[in-house]
Amino acid sequence: MTLPVIQQQLMAFHSVISSSSSSSLHTTMAAVTVKGVHSFVPTSPPLLHFPKAFTFLSFSATSTKPPRKSLQVRSVAAPLEAVAGFDDMVSGTQRKYYMLGGKGGVGKTSCAASLAVKFANNGHPTLVVSTDPAHSLSDSFAQDLTGGALVPVEGPDYPLFALEINPEKAREEFRSAAKSNGGSGVKDFMDGMGLGMLVEQLGELKLGELLDTPPPGLDEAIAISKVIQFLESPEYNMFTRIVFDTAPTGHTLRLLSLPDFLDASIGKILKLREKIASATSAIKSVFGQEGTQQNAANKLEKLRERMIKVRELFRDTDSTEFVIVTIPTVMAVSESSRLTASLKKENVPVKRLIVNQILPPSASDCKFCSMKRKDQMRALDMIQNDPELSSLLMIQAPLVDVEIRGVPALKFLGDIVWK
Repeated sequence: MTLPVIQQQLMAFHSVISSSSSSSLHTTMAAVTVKGVHSFVPTSPPLLHFPKAFTFLSFSATSTKPPRKSLQVRSVAAPLEAVAGFDDMVSGTQRKYYMLGGKGGVGKTSCAASLAVKFANNGHPTLVVSTDPAHSLSDSFAQDLTGGALVPVEGPDYPLFALEINPEKAREEFRSAAKSNGGSGVKDFMDGMGLGMLVEQLGELKLGELLDTPPPGLDEAIAISKVIQFLESPEYNMFTRIVFDTAPTGHTLRLLSLPDFLDASIGKILKLREKIASATSAIKSVFGQEGTQQNAANKLEKLRERMIKVRELFRDTDSTEFVIVTIPTVMAVSESSRLTASLKKENVPVKRLIVNQILPPSASDCKFCSMKRKDQMRALDMIQNDPELSSLLMIQAPLVDVEIRGVPALKFLGDIVWK
């Protein structure tokens, strides 16, 4: 990376920060002063694939508010050969879905949010959705996104909306769809005839109780099905890029198999209901409950259809891609390898691996930094020799010394990672 290119990046970042609102980075960026640009030759082995010149960017922000510590942003240029491919992600106007997942705490939300900002700034109306029960999108964008509704994100050039789905609300919706809401009139009447047990067995299937303890991964599956429901509405046709910030690996693996499970389970329940419907329809019609029972069955059928769409979406190689996010530790790489194997087994398209929080090489190291870098080298070597991960396009994202929070910071990260 040449010095003129660096200067262009600094000018671009200066422009973005200067025009940002105070809510994005907790300060009014009235002025940005470049404190220094330092380049040097790395001393680490070529495995890291860093460019020859590493550039540290340091910014000092002044504010009209009471004096506080100046904001320091320091990073390194992302590896050029590792980050090729964003042109492929951004090309075309057809709708595409990108799901980012991996081990907890590796930076999935920051990567997902920065990708969404990058898409929006490249002309794509974009929706970013969190299916993680422990939402972090609001913190990442420095904006309240709670409430289970689409919220416009302030800052990008093109429309960017965010959605944090309440998992408890989604689960309750599932339960209400499964319940058969009828009165007790049938049972009271039949009890008087000594046939109450027959009604309990045939008339009141109590689907809500059968499915009262939902299977693991249901929250995420319903969240994605709700997104599909949103996107099928005419008012949301504008979105051409959908980015999912998914839950940690364990939830994701269960999510992959859940649509098949629900398709089979709900299908069996509906078939059972259909078989006994003729035995109870006459009684139900007398007490006016037949319509209610059919309404519950219709809701279940709609849920089943959405789960099938979720399954098809996961496996659509033309419109969907799963991006794995990890950090350079042996444990994280091992978990990422297992996730990749599971994704391939489920025929989920996966092409890219983001290795986040990589330490830049340094001419002089403290003992801690030196040991940490050796550990990271070992993890990167594992990736290159792993049968599952070695075939993926690896994106190396550098460690930065501030929180990536707010649209300007996310744009900064996105320009480093997504090239």
